[in-house]
Amino acid sequence: MSKHTVKITVNGEAHTREVEARLLLVHFIREELGLTGTHIGCDTTSCGACTVSLDGRAVKSCTVFAAQADGASVETIEGVAVGGKLHPLQEGFWEKHGLQCGFCTPGMIISARHLLSKNASPTDDEIRHGISGNLCRCTGYNKIVEAIQYAAAKLRDEAAAKKGA
Repeated sequence: MSKHTVKITVNGEAHTREVEARLLLVHFIREELGLTGTHIGCDTTSCGACTVSLDGRAVKSCTVFAAQADGASVETIEGVAVGGKLHPLQEGFWEKHGLQCGFCTPGMIISARHLLSKNASPTDDEIRHGISGNLCRCTGYNKIVEAIQYAAAKLRDEAAAKKGA
């Protein structure tokens, strides 16, 4: 099996590793780096539990080889909170009970964060479309949508406060 040296920045920290050509990014993140917040759910791209941000785009890391991410910047759920302070999406999932078992939550948050970076005031339908690549078997999605609306409002308030300062 051929090997490749990859340099990938994950959550702001640069990592260089020699990897097999067939190593998936999800396995690189979990096994090489020990970041287990990115979940493996289906291995068929159906569930979205492995969603990460790759150069600012939400992608299912089970569909990307680590070698394809060479030179890229990846953000996992572990990189979302800053300085021990929950991101508004994480806070929203907590406050609005947008999680039950929590297995889908990291992928949902990464997908929702991508959505909110493009649309600060999404409708419920836009949120449902934005997270449509992520499956939840517990909540029925209503609380997830409420959590994302909570975060969107909080992010808009924070942006307005920064403008006014």
